Formats: sequence, structure tokens, C-alpha cells
Amino acid sequence: MTETIIGHRTTRVDGELKLTGKADYTSDHNLPNQAYGYPVPSTIACGKLLELDIDEARQAPGVIEIVHRGNFPQLQPSDNNPACGTAARLYRSPSTMAEQNKVGEVRLPFEDDGIHYEGQYIALVVADTFEHARAAARLVKARYEVHEAVPGLFSTDDEGEEAGDEAVSRGDPAGAYETAPVKLDQTYTIAMETHMAMEMHASIATWEDDRLTIYESTQGVVFQRNALAQIFGIPPEKVTVIAHYIGSGFGSKLFMWPHAVMTAVASRMVGRPVKTVLSRQQNFCNAGNRPASRQHVRMAADRDGKLLSIRHDSQNETSFIDSYTESIGSGTPRAYACDNVSVSQRRVQVNHGTPTSMRAPGEVSGSVALEIAMDELAIELGMDPLELRRKNFAERDPTADLPWSGNHLRECWDDASRRFGWEKRNPEIGSMRDGHEIIGWGMADATWEAMRSHCKARVELRADGKVQVACGTQDIGTGTYTIVAQTAAELTGVPLSRIEVKLGDSMLPAGPLSGGSMATATVLPAVAGATRDVIEQLKQIAIADGAPFAGKEADSLEFKNGELSDGSRSVSFVDILNAVPRGMVEGEASAAPGDEQDKFSFRSFGAHFVEIRWDPGISRLRVSRVVSTIDIGRAINPLTAKNQVEGAIVMGMGMGMFEETEYDPAGNIYNNNYADYVVPVHADIPDIEVELLDNPDYNFNEFGARGVGEIGITGMAAAISNAVYHATGKRIRDMPIKIADLID
Repeated sequence: MTETIIGHRTTRVDGELKLTGKADYTSDHNLPNQAYGYPVPSTIACGKLLELDIDEARQAPGVIEIVHRGNFPQLQPSDNNPACGTAARLYRSPSTMAEQNKVGEVRLPFEDDGIHYEGQYIALVVADTFEHARAAARLVKARYEVHEAVPGLFSTDDEGEEAGDEAVSRGDPAGAYETAPVKLDQTYTIAMETHMAMEMHASIATWEDDRLTIYESTQGVVFQRNALAQIFGIPPEKVTVIAHYIGSGFGSKLFMWPHAVMTAVASRMVGRPVKTVLSRQQNFCNAGNRPASRQHVRMAADRDGKLLSIRHDSQNETSFIDSYTESIGSGTPRAYACDNVSVSQRRVQVNHGTPTSMRAPGEVSGSVALEIAMDELAIELGMDPLELRRKNFAERDPTADLPWSGNHLRECWDDASRRFGWEKRNPEIGSMRDGHEIIGWGMADATWEAMRSHCKARVELRADGKVQVACGTQDIGTGTYTIVAQTAAELTGVPLSRIEVKLGDSMLPAGPLSGGSMATATVLPAVAGATRDVIEQLKQIAIADGAPFAGKEADSLEFKNGELSDGSRSVSFVDILNAVPRGMVEGEASAAPGDEQDKFSFRSFGAHFVEIRWDPGISRLRVSRVVSTIDIGRAINPLTAKNQVEGAIVMGMGMGMFEETEYDPAGNIYNNNYADYVVPVHADIPDIEVELLDNPDYNFNEFGARGVGEIGITGMAAAISNAVYHATGKRIRDMPIKIADLID
């Protein structure tokens, strides 16, 4: 495989479509005779729905139907009816990763009269226009029995339920801690965050007899197809989920939410397509969040900085209708060399919607506590924070006791610290200044697990000179269309302009979720296998009687630059296929992880170095510079890969300095919009320098690529907090950092 396209900066093949508005996002679709759905949300966070008055709404202009508990079909039987504040064990929705039908909320719409969170759907108005549906939804009146809500993790003394499958322990962490000469015992908190993707969640459902087609803003067309098939009791092949383009999701669109089921039911009830687009406020309540967490870290070392004990105990919020675990300590046992480590996790029920994955779920939250704790321990030891990390580099995976497939963290430290100028750092608090501003320097490590899943792909060679690649995964804005095209172009020699990529349709060969930084490593091997399969089939056509290479052995032919050659002459695949009745040939292949998973531990590593500036005179805190070096194996497209890391760094700034979903004591969100929910904007973005090491991980897959979407956010908030301490002497352990925390 000649390295001509893979590994080189490549502009997005779908860039023109996005710039010209031709890329079809879910809400861009409008079907013939389409109606519009608008959800009616609960206005309380906990209680019981006693009465729903829909008479006035039914008389409103354009109203076709109002879907609610009284007329919602019994899709699958349920054997319980939990009240608010009671753990629910509902069996109405499928929700397993193994069966690829996991959903965001297991409770089907209108399952019972219990109200478990503000914004929970109590009805769906269907009308002839969006405006009519919205206006009528505001006429629906509800009467509630209001119960006292649990508004959040930090307002309850409930320690929660233990998530036993998250527990990890090796050695004697408690004993090693007690006898250690240097100890740290601190608690860290992170506020709830909400995915603020620009594209709203949306569904457009239509039925043809017993076949359902749904356009959905989803990160998993196959998962949603399987879930809908089971919910409606129809074969998966009778459900089609389409998501050609997604305006980001950050995890909130990984799994299906109740609005999709409501829309599909409404479409069947009214006998016409129904389109539902959630408002920003509804996105806040009904499409997941990164749950608030509290973390207790006890860490100990000897006088030379060798880690002797790490205990990392966490709590995260979950809803009263689902048991969601954030896996906060999942990266801790693997981060550093330490013989005595324990991790535990508890879930605390609150009256919020069910949390879900958000970029680098679990590990990014855990990295805040772990990486701030490492900085605190370094200060206690009188040691440079980078030096402490060097002393505790893990030569192999301490948990799995396997060699790393590739761990170039030392190179990341060396490269990023050199480019940042870390050696010039004066460790004295507040010693580095520029005019009115006090400068702080901080650093932290970044890490994320490298994952692969199973995948199928299809490749077609066509007589019109085009190559079509098809896979039932999706591009959520990360550049999947482009890297799939790069792979096909690399293996066929056909120019990118003649590669056609089809994604985002559950009718295509089954592909993976677009999440967890696993799509690249999962999809490309399947695409490569299908490409090789179609080339072999082309060879068989070419050596048949009357064909250009009749009488030749297939193995004697080479496919290069879109041509078959026997060494003496070359014939393009176009000329070969023009003689074939179908004018095309197609190949398919599957790919999945193999026994390499038992031989190596696969992770990606990196390092962030951050400069902050604090002006106490005007109480202004800003990040002025970020230098990061990341090892992701081989970057298939360095242009989009760097873009992913840069975006993740900005999201890390959001966690560390801006983002917090806020609730009042009754459990109602009061900053559920872009005006009040603060995210980093252009004026907040510092100079960001990202360097991607080029160390292909061929143990992981033939392309040497590991995922890139998650790793950039891990460690970032901690690096900011560590820099703030260096500038101000104030150790901020609660994210996001607030200006009030810094004012004397």
C-alpha cells in the first residue's frame, strides 16, 4: 500500500455540500403530506400527572391529533408502575450494547403518570404546520400532584447505589496509604454539563404498511433501527433509519430518545409523515447530559515521588428511571505505575433526565480529580509536576498486565514541554507576570482507551469510472466521509473525486456507533477488506474467456491507479466493466477485533501544557496559550484529526471554566438556552498548538490508526486548574472555576 493519500492532509470531500447548504441534515427533509409534532413538557420535576386538559388545544387551528397516555398504544407489556422517587425497572424498551439496541431512556413515552424530571413529555401535539403545533401545545393544561424533588447531587446526603462492576482493586491501597510518608486526601466536584450541539434533535417518521422509515439526527443508525424494531414488534429489515449528516452530537445522539418513538407512533396514528424537531429547552431536559460528580481521591507517595497508593471513589447523578454509571475512575488504574490502587463508583438518583455519554465519558471527569491530585502531590513533595509524572510512567498496563501496543507518552511530554517552554517556569506562586496580569503555567496528561467494534462494508466498481463505498455508520462532522474515501482511493488508485461514499443509512452494511473514538479503527479495515474483495472479483472477470486477460492467472495481475496490469499492458476497470452486463462489480467484507486484544493493551496518550492569565484588578481570567502533543497512532487525515483535538481542547475549557447546567430547588433548569448556558466562544479561544505524533499502531489495525475525538478533552480542565493555582495560590477543586473563587 503506497502512502500517497492516507496520512496526508485532505480537505473534506463533503465540504462543498456543507458550504452550499446541499448537505441534508435531518430537519432539512420534508416529506409529502407531512405533519408536525411538538412535545408538551412537564412543568414540574417530581410528582404525578393527575389530569390532562386537551380540549382547547384540540380546537386550535391545524391540529390533527394529540398523542398522550390515554391513546398511546401498548407497544410492549410492562409489569410495574413506579412512583416518583422509586427506582424503576422498566422492560418496555430494549437497552443493551450486546444486542445493539441501547436507548437513551428506557421508559417509553407516557409509560405511567409519574413525573420524574422537568420537561418529561406528557403529550405530543400533531398539526399541519410547525407553528400550529407549537401554539396548540401551549394550550394543553396539566394538573399535578407535586412531590419534593431531589434537584441534584450536591443537594442530597444520599450516598447512592454502588456500581459493583466499576470496582477495581489491586494490592493494599489502604495499608500503603497509612504507612506512606507523603499523603493527599481531597474531594473534587464537577457540575452537570449539557451537550450543546448546534443541530437540534429531530425525527421524521413515515409508515408504508408495516414498514417504518425514520430520518433521525443520530450517532447510531443501526442501534436505533434495532431498538425501534423491538419496540414496535417488527423485523429489523422493516425499519430504515437515515442520518446522512449530523450537526455534532458529542454523545447525546448515540442512543435513541423518547421523541423518536412518539413521532413514529404519531405517524402511524395519523397515517402520514410526522416531523418533530426539539427546541433548545427540550434538548436540555430530554436528550441526556454529563452528570454532576463528586470524587474523593486519597493518594500517597514516598519522599522520592514514587506512588504508593491511589484510592479514587466517585459518585455520579442518575435519574429515577435509569441506572446510569459514568465510569469516572475507569482510567485511574492504568494512568500511572502504582501497586496499590482501588476505584469505586456510586450512583445517586436525582430528578433530572437520564444522563448519557458526553465526549470522553467518565474518563474526562476522572482526569480532573486525578490530574489535579498529581499536581497537589507534586507541590507537597516540592517536585516539578512533570517530573512526578515521569517518575511514575507505566511501562505496561498495570491493570491488564499486558504490554502497551504503543505508549509514547514520554515523547508527548518531551515535545509539548519543549514547545511550551516549560523549563522556563518559575515554580513560585504568582512569580510570573506581564504588566497587570499574573501568569500561571499548568500541565496534565491526556489518555483515552483505543476501541474497535465489528463492521461490514460494501465497495462497488462501476463502468462510469466511479467507486462507491457503503457502510451503515455515520459522519457526525468528524470527517468520516473523507477518511473512507481516502482509504478507497489509496487501495484502488482512483482519484478522490471519483470516490462516492454512502453512510448514514441502516439499510447499508451494518456499521458502528460514531462514538468512543472507535469509528475510524472499526470502519476502515472493513472498507479495506471490501475493496480487496471487489478487486479480486474484477480479476476473475478480466481472466474469463473473451476478457482482456483471458488465460492469465488472477494472482499475476496487479490493480493500480484504477487499472489491471499483467506487467506488459494495463486495462482500466472501466473498460473491463463495460463488457459486463451489469456494468459493475461489488465486494463485501466484515472486520472485527481479533486475538490482538489478548496480547496488547490499547490506549492513546498525550500531554497538555496551559498558560492562564489572571488580572486581579479587573477580575479577568483567561487561557492565553495551549500546547498539546497527542499520540493517536497514525492520523489518517491530519487536517481533520487536529481539528478534532482542537475542538476537544475548547470543550475542556468549557468544563474547566464555563459550563454548568443549573437547577433551582424545585428541580427546574434555569439556564436552558445559549444565552444563559455559557460555553467558550471565539473571543475565549487561545492560541492552540497541537502536534500529532506519527507512531502507527499496526497491532491495532492495518492502518495503525487509533481514535482521536475524545483524548483532547481529557486532562484539559485539570491543566487549567493547575495553572490557576500556579498564578494565584488558590487550589480550585470544583469545576467550573468561577471568578468568585479567585477573589480574596
